[in-house]
Parts: sequence; C-alpha cells; structure tokens
Amino acid sequence: TRYISVTGVQTCALPILGTSHLANGTPCEDSCWALCDQTAISTPVLSIFVADGAGSASNGGEGAELAIQDAAAFVATKLSRHEFCLSDAVAVDCVVAVRERIYRQAEVQGLTARDFACTLLGLISTPHATLVLQIGDGGIVVDLGQGLELAVVPMVGEYANMTHFVTDGDAVEVLVTKLYQSGVERAAAFSDGLQRLALNMASSTPHEPFFTPFFRVLDAAEDDQEDELQAALVRFLNSPQVNDRTDDDKTLVVAARRA
Repeated sequence: TRYISVTGVQTCALPILGTSHLANGTPCEDSCWALCDQTAISTPVLSIFVADGAGSASNGGEGAELAIQDAAAFVATKLSRHEFCLSDAVAVDCVVAVRERIYRQAEVQGLTARDFACTLLGLISTPHATLVLQIGDGGIVVDLGQGLELAVVPMVGEYANMTHFVTDGDAVEVLVTKLYQSGVERAAAFSDGLQRLALNMASSTPHEPFFTPFFRVLDAAEDDQEDELQAALVRFLNSPQVNDRTDDDKTLVVAARRA
C-alpha cells in the first residue's frame, strides 16, 4: 500500500485481497508501485507499475513482487544518469531486467521461472513524453489532454481466462509498448480484477464513470489527506459494488498532475 504526495503530482496506489483468495486462505498475488522522482538534471518523472501473479503458479505472488521491485530499481538506475530518454528500447530493457531477476530467484529456490509467472504493466512519464509497456491483462488508462484512452488492449492467451506473462519465453516478442510525445495529465493502472469495471470490454475503451471520481478527489486533495484517501480507496475496493462483480485480487493506481 503506497500513497505518495509530491510537488506537481498526486498519486494513490493500492492492492486489495480478492474474496476468492480470502475464502481459500491464499494471499494477495498483486503488487504495485507509484512514485514521482526526478532525473539527475531535476526533470520530474512519474513511474507506475502493476503486476499480477498467475493463480496457476505456485509462487505467482512472489513473482509479482519481484517484478515490481526490479522494475522500480531499473527506473531508479535510469534516473541516476544524466541522459534519460524514453523509448521502446527502454521498455525492452526493463522487461529483460525483470526476467533476469525472476529467473535468478527461481534458480536459487530450485524452481522454474513459470512458478513465478506474473503480468507486468508499466508507465513512465516526464513532462515531454510518456512510455507505456504491457505484458498480460489488466490495463493502463492515460489522459494527455484529450480525454481518457486505453493505452494497450488487455492481452488474452490461447484459451479462455489465459493471458501472457513476463516469465514466458516469448515475453519480449509479446511485449506491447506505446510512446506518447507528451506527459500525462492523469493516469490509472489496474490489474485484471478490475478490468470489467474499468473498461467497456466490447469497445476496449475506458469506462469514464469509473475513473472520474478518483481523479476529481486527487485534483482537490491536500498533502495531509493521505489517510483519508487511502481509507476511501480501501472502502471502495472492498465494497459490495466491486466484490459482486469480481472475486479476484484488485489493484488500482491513480495519478493526477496538479495545476
């Protein structure tokens, strides 16, 4: 659970245990990260990552946490350099770094990478460019000044209820990236537990009534309202209106740039 308030950007990120996991006594297998930092030359950078461990993988939740940790470390390393440029190659390098971390951990534990299978969604945004990367389902919604749009259509696998994972052998080939030539005004990322609430599935477009209240609250939030915002998000993600439509783990990250 993270809430970060920084000059210029307000973000809120939260994973919540799904009711099916609660009933089965299994832990939450989602993980997320949201942070606004700056480059070596003081350019602000917003980074968001969401990972969802595969329910069929014995260590899927651990894989999701490893993926988030290494994606965040990858961005931190990039920020420490004087040259910071967003490109498709950066997305590939991030995925490769995450895969290498998971593969090493699998070897240490005497397991296979598939045992740590998880999705990976990411957004890195500066005032001048925004990079989105995605392997798997879930989604990232952005507003660059022309309204909300879904950056990447959630991936489906060969069979129903299947998707792609960052641990798959063809993950780099499956990876979808999108590079925008401007910074985000608003952004949201979510795991597949919220997919049917957050998206109009037939048209693969954002369901705006889902996102509008979050952005409205962030736009008006003060720095000292961390506890209130976090509690409100917990109540929403645990509410009957959400749990009646999904029993999976639910992760939601929202960010809004202040005027």
